[in-house]
Amino acid sequence: MNRLKHLIYEFLVSAGIPETTAKYLNVLLLLIALLLLIFIIDFVIRKLLIQAFTQFSQRTKTDFDNLLVSNKVPRNIAHIVPFLVALEFIPDIFEDFYDFEIIVEKGLQVFAILLTLWVVRSILNTIKDYLKTLPRFKDKPIDSYIQVFMIFAWIVGFLSAIAIVTGISYVKFITGMGAISAVVLLVFKDTILGFVASIQVAINDMVHIGDWITFEKYGADGDVIEINLATVKVQNFDKTITTIPTYALISDSFKNWRGMANSDGRRIKRALFIKQNTVKYLTPETIEKLKDIELLTGYLETRQKDITAYNTANDVNKTLLLNGRNLTNLGVFRKYIDAYLNSHSAVNKDMMIMARQLAPTTQGIPLEIYAFSSDKRWENYEYIMADIFDHVIAAVPYFDLEIFELPTVLQ
Repeated sequence: MNRLKHLIYEFLVSAGIPETTAKYLNVLLLLIALLLLIFIIDFVIRKLLIQAFTQFSQRTKTDFDNLLVSNKVPRNIAHIVPFLVALEFIPDIFEDFYDFEIIVEKGLQVFAILLTLWVVRSILNTIKDYLKTLPRFKDKPIDSYIQVFMIFAWIVGFLSAIAIVTGISYVKFITGMGAISAVVLLVFKDTILGFVASIQVAINDMVHIGDWITFEKYGADGDVIEINLATVKVQNFDKTITTIPTYALISDSFKNWRGMANSDGRRIKRALFIKQNTVKYLTPETIEKLKDIELLTGYLETRQKDITAYNTANDVNKTLLLNGRNLTNLGVFRKYIDAYLNSHSAVNKDMMIMARQLAPTTQGIPLEIYAFSSDKRWENYEYIMADIFDHVIAAVPYFDLEIFELPTVLQ
């Protein structure tokens, strides 16, 4: 390089150009030649690396190398060689211009920091995309981890660049940054909150990608499709997207349906409201008629024998049904619902099955069905629940009961 430099300088001087001007032209021509050389080297190495990575990825079964190419890892690595060439020749080019040499070298050092960050970011993005293809990592907030690391990396890179440009030692510069830490905390408040929230969400296993969550404050009701440092994206069941601040997951209350999804059934919990004035004791004749209901035949026969034996043993006066022990139409209906649920093919028999009576209200007596469907898919779950209540509502008149309805106001 020095020999070429002297040859060009001598040629310019021999051409009648003043020495001072010849020095500047010499540096300018060498700089243009270096930039052209760097461009050619970068182009050639980039093409060779990309081609080599592409051919190699086609021969392997793993997708990792394909992701390296798609995330531009070879392209970013290819910039390293031209950078080293520039770093080697810049001192020779600016040998007679020390001030320019210092400026250019600082510029190259700052570029080295940026190049390192680009390479690290492309590699981390490759790792992120690859982990998302693995089943055990699909529900993990990989984006948050990558973003946290890159934020620290960019902060360190930014501070290093300022330290290089200003000429202040890195330690002194970091010490000085403590004086403006309050401003930094204010500017990066949301980022810091998101960072803390991401760690707590991950450690406490609060939300996974793919979880169904309900967050009434933000109008979210659907599946989590993305978790990153600042936001959580939820695709609602109407296909809209709701964006929730990550720190809201630890500051506010929300419902995660993962427990239901991982269980053996989905809960059915709904009540019918029975008119109180339709509840009554059953006469022997009515009991005989209800024995025609197959699900109640065995129960009624057993209960009737037990009640008759008790009333006889205690010499109960049965001229009034109120005396002694008796069956009621509501109690028998409740038993029928329980038997029906236990015979229904879509109800999980290994989980709680119950037909229970709740406290009376102004709308009547709530008779609640509490059970779990075997099929947890939303569409099938709704079908199963509707099928059960279709049958139960249609069965109410057979027990001389009525369902409460608000009276129609005639105009």
